[in-house]
Amino acid sequence: MKAYQIKIELIESDPLIWRRVIIPADVTFRRLHDTIQFAMGWHDYHLYEFEFAEEKFRITNNEEAYEDYKFYSKKYKKNNPTKEEDSYGIIGRIIENKIIKPQCAKIDKYIETYKNFDYIYDFGDYWRHKIELENIIEDYKFGYPVLLEGEGACPPEDVGGIVGYQVFLEAWNNPEHEEHESIKKWGESQHYREFNINFVNDLLKTCLKFKKNES
Repeated sequence: MKAYQIKIELIESDPLIWRRVIIPADVTFRRLHDTIQFAMGWHDYHLYEFEFAEEKFRITNNEEAYEDYKFYSKKYKKNNPTKEEDSYGIIGRIIENKIIKPQCAKIDKYIETYKNFDYIYDFGDYWRHKIELENIIEDYKFGYPVLLEGEGACPPEDVGGIVGYQVFLEAWNNPEHEEHESIKKWGESQHYREFNINFVNDLLKTCLKFKKNES
């Protein structure tokens, strides 16, 4: 089975939070999203998007954005909206970038063509990840992703982005901090934990075993 070795980096994290994963090539972006979620330690609470620099398309699970694109691109298939119809340019921005659902696009063509692209999770906290193709494997023996290595705990959901995570860590790591106890209680409620490669690989094997009709 063909597969890709990819590196996932949480941009602007310091120290860098990263994972190195092998994923079967014949899967969709939905399955890649699932793999990133498990590998990093996110809980899949929010919208997400794959971005390819300077390209006129987005791969996202944002159903509202997809329906807007579908409606306006059909309505203005032959002619662009007039200034009266689109005085603020909103419709123009909607239809200029094709929206693709993640379950409708296989990763192989894109990952081999672009080799580097971004994955954004949670449009509020705006966690931007760099996805880099490191190697193509032709004889991969497993029907599920495997986490090879990584470093750094995943931030808690809804912590407030990179800046919020830094504030969180200041209180979490300092027993003398005035908010240490409340932050510890909240962090534990968010399942904040140290990176554990064996735990992650058990999840990947159990939850993401590759099936042709679930790629």
